[in-house]
Amino acid sequence: MAIPYRGVTGQGTYFITSATYLMKSLFQSERMANLFLEVLENYRRQHKFLLHEFVLMPDHFHMLLTPTEKLEKAVQLIKGGFSFRARKELEFGGEIWEHSFHDRRVRDELEYERFREYIHQNPVKRGLVAMAEEYPYSSAAGVVPLDAVPLRLKPVMVAG
Repeated sequence: MAIPYRGVTGQGTYFITSATYLMKSLFQSERMANLFLEVLENYRRQHKFLLHEFVLMPDHFHMLLTPTEKLEKAVQLIKGGFSFRARKELEFGGEIWEHSFHDRRVRDELEYERFREYIHQNPVKRGLVAMAEEYPYSSAAGVVPLDAVPLRLKPVMVAG
């Protein structure tokens, strides 16, 4: 399968989705899920991308992120960095990710809020928790530092 051409992806905020190989539930393991969060936070702290929202489901993830270089590079770091560490630290020997990923550029604050709500409600809709804040592998839980929403996507306050 050819990787789709994405054009210039160095600026803007994106909604990203990527799935595990054959949609296997690799992240139902606490060790795997926590390692993924470590990798995500490590690259965010190195300013490889700005992380605004995320959810790590058993077989896929969704994120709202702003790349500091190119989108493809940011996702490569996340997926490749996790794969490397899972093989090295957890001695995982199988395939981890499906090739490529899905992305959608966030156009405005309304779309950003819709994606944010979708991310937060994903574990609730799947029946993993009753409330979004209860799911430990999501930005809704507040356990992983996040970057501020880009100014161009913040809601405009209207004076009354």
